[in-house]
Amino acid sequence: MLSFPLTSVREVLARGRADAEAHGGFRDPHYGLRSGKDQKPGLWLVGDQGVYLMSNGKLPDGAKPLVVYAEECDPRTNDDWFAVKRRTFGGDDGVDFIDAEQLEAMMAAAPEATHLRVAFLQDSMQLYLVAKS
Repeated sequence: MLSFPLTSVREVLARGRADAEAHGGFRDPHYGLRSGKDQKPGLWLVGDQGVYLMSNGKLPDGAKPLVVYAEECDPRTNDDWFAVKRRTFGGDDGVDFIDAEQLEAMMAAAPEATHLRVAFLQDSMQLYLVAKS
């Protein structure tokens, strides 16, 4: 299970929307069945050097997106990040899309929540919100 502070999640969502407004829309890592169609606001959950959430607004050439690392899987602060990544996200690199509207509805329904938790199951992942002290 991985945890992301909701204040940071909200910042990444806002940045993605601002980038999309300034640079012509949202990026889609898979491009679905129709390249350039159906892109929408959201977050990418990325397993790479650690596990992090990344904004999906289009960026100018050379710009880097805003990212927030999982508290348990940040290579800058956890020397054991690769073992955590392998246990949670898996050993391979990859990306999963999290829809902004669905996530924001969850956050609105749980105003006391402080963190987004992501649990990885055999063939799916679960998102839920918790209040951590």
